Amino acid sequence: MEIDLKSRCTPGAVVDRTENGWRLGVPAGACGAYRLAQLDDYAASSRRGFHHTAPWTMSLRARVSASNLPGTWGFGLWNDPFGFSIGFGRNAGRTPVLPNTAWFFHGSPSNWLSLHDGIPGYGFFAGTIHSPRIPSLLLVPGLAAMPFLALRPISRLLRRLAGRIIQQEATGISVDVTEWHDYSIGWLREFVEFKIDDETILQTPISPDPPLGLVIWIDNQFATWTPEGRLGYGTLDNPAAWLELKSFKLNS
Repeated sequence: MEIDLKSRCTPGAVVDRTENGWRLGVPAGACGAYRLAQLDDYAASSRRGFHHTAPWTMSLRARVSASNLPGTWGFGLWNDPFGFSIGFGRNAGRTPVLPNTAWFFHGSPSNWLSLHDGIPGYGFFAGTIHSPRIPSLLLVPGLAAMPFLALRPISRLLRRLAGRIIQQEATGISVDVTEWHDYSIGWLREFVEFKIDDETILQTPISPDPPLGLVIWIDNQFATWTPEGRLGYGTLDNPAAWLELKSFKLNS
């Protein structure tokens, strides 16, 4: 399949072509400013125009500059759910929807992205999210209730409700991410399979709802919604950091 990826960078960040792939880099800086280097194939599309549905496979080789980078990085599929720039750097032309994902994801300890017990909230993991299609217009009024999430009892209650609506599966990964490894995602309607160095690390029947967009990124953002009800997002101090990938293959 022909790969048509576009780069998006904040000031000082870069996406450079290499001999057999790309290098995404963000500069060092203090918290308070968002730093992002990203490749994707959906920036100019409506969600209905996202390109990917099952059956779909992706494989690549990747490494990053350090194992404990502040913020997030990863690669895979999602539906860009935060269309009103709830965090940083989102597409303000899209209204919010519930998330659907299949990706390799790394989040530093300031993140907590799990809604279910036994699923990693941060660290490096492979995982999927399946959410029902709820029209965006039904979710937009919920933004007005965001201030009430500062009240821990209400936040905990809403988090438990979200966990009943949103299905999620993930497994933690312990490889040395600063070394080259082969990563692959195989997405079928019935299941999603993740492999590292040709070894299956997760096969889950929780399959995301298409269509989805392809994203590869590194940034200094965090988002957290803990089991105790603590909700937060923002940016972190970060050193100069990079994500390299090569041998990229896509089939659908």
